[in-house]
Amino acid sequence: MKILRVAAASVNQTPMDWRGNAARLIEVIESAKAEGVQVLTLPELAITGYGCEDAFLMPNTVERAESVLAEILPHTSDMMVCVGMPWRHRHALFSVAAIAVDGALVALSAKQHLAGDGLHYEPRWFSAWPAGEQAEVRCCGCSVPMGDVVVDLEGLKVGFEICEDAWSATRPVNALSRYGVDVICNPSASHFAFNKQRLRERFINEGARCAGAAYLYANLLGNESGRVIFDGGPLISNAGSIVGRGDRFSFQHSTLVQADVDVDVNRAKLAATASRVVEVRDCLRTVVVDWAPTYLQKAASIEHAGEAWEKEEEFAHAVGLGLFDYLRKSYSQGFVVSLSGGADSSAVASLVAIAMQLALDELGEAGVRQRLSHIELADASGEWMKQLLACVYQASEHSGDATEESARELARALGADFHRWSIASLVDDYTDKLQAVLGRELDWDHDDLALQNIQARVRSPGIWMMANVRRALLLSTSNRSEAAVGYATMDGDTSGGLSPVAGIDKAFLRQWLVWLERVGSKRIAKVGALHFVNGLQPTAELRPASESQTDEGDLMPYPVLDAIERAAIRDKQAPLEVYLGLKDSLSKYPAGQLKSWVIKFFRLWCVNQWKRERYAPSFHVDDENLDPKTWCRFPILSSGFKAELIELEKFES
Repeated sequence: MKILRVAAASVNQTPMDWRGNAARLIEVIESAKAEGVQVLTLPELAITGYGCEDAFLMPNTVERAESVLAEILPHTSDMMVCVGMPWRHRHALFSVAAIAVDGALVALSAKQHLAGDGLHYEPRWFSAWPAGEQAEVRCCGCSVPMGDVVVDLEGLKVGFEICEDAWSATRPVNALSRYGVDVICNPSASHFAFNKQRLRERFINEGARCAGAAYLYANLLGNESGRVIFDGGPLISNAGSIVGRGDRFSFQHSTLVQADVDVDVNRAKLAATASRVVEVRDCLRTVVVDWAPTYLQKAASIEHAGEAWEKEEEFAHAVGLGLFDYLRKSYSQGFVVSLSGGADSSAVASLVAIAMQLALDELGEAGVRQRLSHIELADASGEWMKQLLACVYQASEHSGDATEESARELARALGADFHRWSIASLVDDYTDKLQAVLGRELDWDHDDLALQNIQARVRSPGIWMMANVRRALLLSTSNRSEAAVGYATMDGDTSGGLSPVAGIDKAFLRQWLVWLERVGSKRIAKVGALHFVNGLQPTAELRPASESQTDEGDLMPYPVLDAIERAAIRDKQAPLEVYLGLKDSLSKYPAGQLKSWVIKFFRLWCVNQWKRERYAPSFHVDDENLDPKTWCRFPILSSGFKAELIELEKFES
């Protein structure tokens, strides 16, 4: 019987925060050591931060990473630790796992498969290491092997996969399984997306089952560098079953999950697998280390309760953590929201309150004060929301009592600082100026777009001024459905330094607001005041009240818009394919109406790419993002699917 205590961690790092990153890594290493952990896995690129972007290409970044690694090494005495960092070899940059054993660096395992899709740009900075190859390099003053390696700790063999490696059909574990490894370490930087944790558990279990080994998966945590949210959730699988689940969406600096695994039992099961292919030659570089882990006589009983997440909960926790980290890492004094009383701005304001609610729940008052030490918080936490969230209802000539009541009551329920002012005189002033230049009056029949947009744009300077005075971060309130078709006024409702809901569709936002009003969760309190906004039909309130303007009247029903967007943008279908694919599921609408909506979507999508290029940074919450900087590239100028739309117009259904 050889009981080995293993662990995986999640750590909330910041790109190039050398002192802070080192301190957090040392803290979690010491915590694991205090728990008797013998093998610990830390996240990918945890020393530098994953989001360094082109700073990875600076020689200084690798040099600083090496100095931090040297600082960490002494803390790895009496254990094996692997931690991610960048490393140069022959003028190429590689993502590696630095493997430290008993205080000394013994090897650098290099990533073989790079993530270059969606929001990942790894091939821009890194090279992929060829499978089966090794080299000798100098790091931290000693010569160590680098590449595709196995570490032998006096008979206990440890292999490595790094994040994307495990998602590939030619993943390293296929080769490692033939060499009889006992533990596989996977330092990862895996971004949050809805339901992604289930996929991670699947490939981790498959890797552990294939190798008959313990599999340690570590992940980054929090809003590391702006757009990407890492949900943490470190995992341990043993021979194909999850035996350890770490916390997700934690507000702590780090989380740790540990488990005790019986190495002898795993080896016996593997020996009994008749179909297993064994590599009898030592073709893979094995680094033999003169250090043996301390095995336990008996496995401890460690509880790891699984946590089922609804989509609404995942969204609230992910964006809440993202906002809190953005606040502290940007050194802002709080948030400002132009609260219209509609769904989008109500969701944004509610998410700010949720961020503070979750932070207080997990960290306590002292912990929040420590994280937000750049803010002079009031003595009583009950006063913090007034200090951290300012909401302004900016009434126009066409604003209704219902939306003002909705905004006021929500701000009151959230404890926010609420104000109301009128923009009518400003709109009149700009209108008068332009009418004088043109020598005619503007009217709704001929100048509809200009008269709508001036109202949205006039709202921008005042709310920016409020943010500047408070030294706060102005939050934009546009959603993904609006971004798809450009149903937003640039330099108006898109104004802001961060757009928290630009990555989520309007239909889900409305569903989420109902959930928050009526359901909530154990950690997220219901907000009854949302019944005001949930009872309203979404409207921009930019036309006279007599026209009964609604968003869906201007565009199309949001569920239809979102279905067309997914087919066209996510699934890359041409207009006719979109129409044919949706006409059965949307059969309650006349075929001609659906066809006109598909045509309208494509036309609006094409002419509004320039708007999407100018949106404030948004959070990535699912793999249907439209952000051109991280996920969905499209030309600003194009034919606009001219031939394809003619084909659809002529099609006889």
